[in-house]
Amino acid sequence: MLRGQALYLQVGDRVYHKHFARWGMGVVVEERTSELPGGFCYVRINFNDGNVRVFDNNLKSECCCYYAGIEIIESKIKSIDADKYEENKSPQRKRKALSRGKG
Repeated sequence: MLRGQALYLQVGDRVYHKHFARWGMGVVVEERTSELPGGFCYVRINFNDGNVRVFDNNLKSECCCYYAGIEIIESKIKSIDADKYEENKSPQRKRKALSRGKG
């Protein structure tokens, strides 16, 4: 990775577009980074609708695919699992507190 660029996606990442759900899930099939300072870096994403789309992959750019609505699926799953874990912990704490008060 060149100095001045912060890459968002890597080959093999599974993604979706927040604004175009009809595209379906996508997989990053190619990642390219320019060797020139200030050069362009991009990714090609193969979506379930059969189209391959190209996006800017530099988080430091205003045109980065992250800001355009591309999100990694695994990170969403992890955050949902963490929320469920926190929800599951809460009732147990309440039950323990109630049982201590009765005894």
